[in-house]
Amino acid sequence: MSTTRPYSPGDRGPEPSGASGASEGGAPEPGASTGAAAPSAPSVPSEGSPPGRGRQVRTLRLDGESGVVPLARDFTRQALYAWGWLPAAGADQRAAAEDVLLVVSELVTNACLHAEGPDELLLACDNKVIRLEVSDRGAGQPAPRTPHRAGRPGGHGMFIVQRLCLDWGVLRVPGRDGKTVWAELGAPA
Repeated sequence: MSTTRPYSPGDRGPEPSGASGASEGGAPEPGASTGAAAPSAPSVPSEGSPPGRGRQVRTLRLDGESGVVPLARDFTRQALYAWGWLPAAGADQRAAAEDVLLVVSELVTNACLHAEGPDELLLACDNKVIRLEVSDRGAGQPAPRTPHRAGRPGGHGMFIVQRLCLDWGVLRVPGRDGKTVWAELGAPA
């Protein structure tokens, strides 16, 4: 697993939304970070496409919010319902949705513990992959604790992300503070 690759293998190229907060059309999402301090706004999901049609994107501003981990999980759960991952039709689909919720929890928790808190959560889904992005102002580099010791408390977050995801990494924009930690999981079959 890479922690520095700007996008996952397969030469799909950079995501249109990237770390800039730009939507598919290239314009910034309402409330998205554009390098200047954005005013705190209520957390409102941006609408994606109807279920099953192309790439669907939702963003949630977390900067200044309290209870961000459950807020991010609830937002993600709503997106999974809207995108047809939930209610789960079978054990594989249920496991895939639970993995997505766990990875969101781990990425947001890491931003809380190690990076002054998360700024934004972005969810992007197509027919094959769901991409999760958590932006923060931290300068650190997330990495799985090596060696991993399952019986030891703490330090399991990035190990869990590494084990559950197809790939994950960190995006940094030159000249801007912070980073975006992204992870991709496969859609259920």
